[in-house]
Amino acid sequence: QVQVVESGGGLVQPGGSLRLSCVVSGNSFRLYLLGWYRQPPGKQRELVATINSGGMTNYADSVKGRFTISRDNAKNTVYLQMRSLKPEDTAVYYCNVVIGFNNYWGQGTQVTVSE
Repeated sequence: QVQVVESGGGLVQPGGSLRLSCVVSGNSFRLYLLGWYRQPPGKQRELVATINSGGMTNYADSVKGRFTISRDNAKNTVYLQMRSLKPEDTAVYYCNVVIGFNNYWGQGTQVTVSE
């Protein structure tokens, strides 16, 4: 079974920064399509950012210019660098991995942006 483990969440003040990490098991990590999703309280899960095997990225309009998704294939890790955080960024953040036609999800990590 593929293991997906997020970390790095926590409490941060508006305007602050946080970096999330996601470690993924597997021998062909460099080929995987990776993404970050989030679920604000009382709302549906939404896409935040994706990065493909070639390093091409895609972002939700709400985070463009503030968040950066990246990958380190040597460490089997995908990152989400979050900057200029806003209260509306508060959510549980989930790491997503696509391998062929299969989707794998992490357990989620809580990000709270508040005074």
